[in-house]
Amino acid sequence: MSTPTPWWDKDSHADRRPFLEARGRIRRGVRGWFEARGFTEVECGALQVSPGNEAHLHAFATQRQTEGGSARPLYLHTSPEFACKKLLAAGEMKIFDLSRVYRNREDGPLHSAEFTMLEWYRASASWNEVMEDAVDVCLEATVALQRPLLQWRGQMCDPGLDAERLTLVEAFARHADIDLEAVLGDRDGLARAAQARDVRVGADDSWSDIFSRVLVRHIEPKLGQGRLTLLCEYPAEEAALARPLDRDPRFAERFELYACGVELANGFGELTDPAEQRRRFEAEMNVKQATYGERYPLDEEFLAALAHMPPASGCALGFDRLVMLASGARRIADVLWTPPV
Repeated sequence: MSTPTPWWDKDSHADRRPFLEARGRIRRGVRGWFEARGFTEVECGALQVSPGNEAHLHAFATQRQTEGGSARPLYLHTSPEFACKKLLAAGEMKIFDLSRVYRNREDGPLHSAEFTMLEWYRASASWNEVMEDAVDVCLEATVALQRPLLQWRGQMCDPGLDAERLTLVEAFARHADIDLEAVLGDRDGLARAAQARDVRVGADDSWSDIFSRVLVRHIEPKLGQGRLTLLCEYPAEEAALARPLDRDPRFAERFELYACGVELANGFGELTDPAEQRRRFEAEMNVKQATYGERYPLDEEFLAALAHMPPASGCALGFDRLVMLASGARRIADVLWTPPV
């Protein structure tokens, strides 16, 4: 078996350098876009009490040791979300962070254990406003490179066109022929519908597991074709950090942005009820414990800060993926200056 060429090989680096230069141009363009709209750039620390409390996100654990030798566990954050929301509680109104984040058990053409998350928050803003932001940021990437299209594996997407807005109910009906409302909370009903559409279902799979498999198999590949897609109004069980819809609390103010079948961003109208947030986090950690045999602590300061946080909306966008699609790179390692070992 041949040894892979290291990223620091001169020829390998020369092949990647055009993509890295594109990364710098997009970064400057995105910074300018936010600054022109009155956002303050923040720099959230990576070491946190809790890395996040989503069942299927996996963190890197470490220890903080004092001069006296005592130690306490800490984690590298999977997102700057908790820290950003504390800053909103502290009085910040419009913030963004180009943050290095860390996720275990993730690798492949679209994944890296260490990557850059572009995350931003607007106090007293609706989730529709951050949806518009996400679309505009994608357009800014193409403007920065003077390349009008996002592309991935032969698929094209023009962020200058009006984005498609599609609810999860509409997406399941259109692309999977499943009535999502009819099977909300009905694990066996969703399992039968999924199996009828050639989706594998295991005996121990939860409703959420099956929902995710249908999404990946039948829906995501159809999104962001020709124009961006805003997939919105997720079932409340799939939106642990989002507030419920006023008109139908079975669904939540969560959206994801897709281009060329690739998820680029995930945003919310933010939940600010600390008691409800605690309940949701505990439920997520119960799933994590049952599935992976581990759980992460809750950030009690974050939960306390929620009581002081103004109504807000926010979004997290995978900056490296955006650079990939805007520059025509083949894989995420092409747009990282020093890919993880």
